[in-house]
Amino acid sequence: MSDLPPSRAHLDTERAHPASAGLDRMSVAAAFDCMNALDAGIATAVAAAREDIVAVIELVRERLSAGGRLVYVGAGTSGRLAVLDAVECPPTFQSDPERVQAVIAGGAAALTGAVEGAEDERDGARAELDARGIGRGDVVFGISAGGTTPFVEGALDHARTRGAATVFFACVSSAEVPDRADFSIRVLTGPEALAGSTRLKAGTATKLVLNAVSTLAMAGLGKVYGNRMVDVNTLSNVKLRDRGIRLVCELCDLDRAQAARQLDRARGSVKLAVLMERHDLDPGPARERLAAAGGDLSRALA
Repeated sequence: MSDLPPSRAHLDTERAHPASAGLDRMSVAAAFDCMNALDAGIATAVAAAREDIVAVIELVRERLSAGGRLVYVGAGTSGRLAVLDAVECPPTFQSDPERVQAVIAGGAAALTGAVEGAEDERDGARAELDARGIGRGDVVFGISAGGTTPFVEGALDHARTRGAATVFFACVSSAEVPDRADFSIRVLTGPEALAGSTRLKAGTATKLVLNAVSTLAMAGLGKVYGNRMVDVNTLSNVKLRDRGIRLVCELCDLDRAQAARQLDRARGSVKLAVLMERHDLDPGPARERLAAAGGDLSRALA
């Protein structure tokens, strides 16, 4: 007979929520209301971890501005959310794909299919982290909703030996599952509507936190002007070209045809187009001025 696995019965994410005890017998409308009511507390749980989340965002900003990288590590839903956040950064901010990366247990196959056993491999991320040259200046951000994923724990331990800063995210308290990371974020979402299914509230909380980390880190790197996505890749598709044209219209008080011409002169760069228009510059001088400002449009316009 195989050995019994360690019990996780003490974790909040594993407990059954009394509000959904009759989920299998509820009408669809009642079950929806139950899940929706439980979901309503997610943003509050994230807000309760504000201090720790802000500290991590400041860390990531500092490391990225110095040329370092943010590398998420996760398994299952946590890993897929990590990959999602990482791959959205280049089209949103025109950031180098190397700047924000993700390592998921089971590799690429785990993106479209479950590779459940991979999360139990404590040394499973070691070779991948070594191949990426993780070291001083980088941030390795481990995500484990229930706090007990060996793949994530091992990745953080290995990253620490390489000199990287480490962050641990979980939806259980440190009293239930302690960690050794440099920074710890605990968003206490409580029991799920479907007991143990952390793709639900815990998954939503994870997405909210990763949204804040990547967006606010990039905002501090000059990738945003006000609340505008001015580093968007307008050459990638029709939707983003339209967004770029509208941005130039709004920021320069031009009509769509004028904005489109200026954007074309700037080879699709919203920041360059705005700088050219507002300071009556040709592309070359505008590009030099923007580079001198570190790519920060606010500084370049000043």
